[in-house]
Amino acid sequence: MIDKNQWLVVGLITSCHGINGQVKVKSLSDFEERFLKTGKRWLQKENESPSEIKLISGFKQPGKETFIIKFQGINTRNQAEQLKTYKILVKTNKLPKLKKEEFHLLELINLDVKTLENDELKIIGKVINLENEKNNLLVIELFKNQKKVLIPFVTEIVPLVDIKNNFLIIDPPKGLLEL
Repeated sequence: MIDKNQWLVVGLITSCHGINGQVKVKSLSDFEERFLKTGKRWLQKENESPSEIKLISGFKQPGKETFIIKFQGINTRNQAEQLKTYKILVKTNKLPKLKKEEFHLLELINLDVKTLENDELKIIGKVINLENEKNNLLVIELFKNQKKVLIPFVTEIVPLVDIKNNFLIIDPPKGLLEL
């Protein structure tokens, strides 16, 4: 099990590209430089420890959330094929500095979850994890029944995040918390 506070999954290798060892990556990050800027990255095969690798080039496929990247030492299609389904990680101490209104998804963990009921804010649970393989989902543990619910992290459902005061507000569609 990797320490959630140490690693951040930023991409998923989906296939190889061409014959010179390039791979196609699905981005799970808002920061394109993770796939464009050369430097250290870590690859992780399911349930294994991450291993360091150097990114030597990358470009974004026009109109897609995918990048074609090349790692040092991966020079053939066969070698690239071996990397399919690997996750690309970065160390969380290397997170980019953010503007005032931005935050890292990791900062959402442990925030109190509040809803607005009859104009009153009511704490209903806590963010305990993030699922962001496909899309960003907050895993929220509800206080009333210890049930875990997945909430899509989109502005319509999570209109306010207040990192400073340690809470976020959700406005879930009817029935979402009962799932």
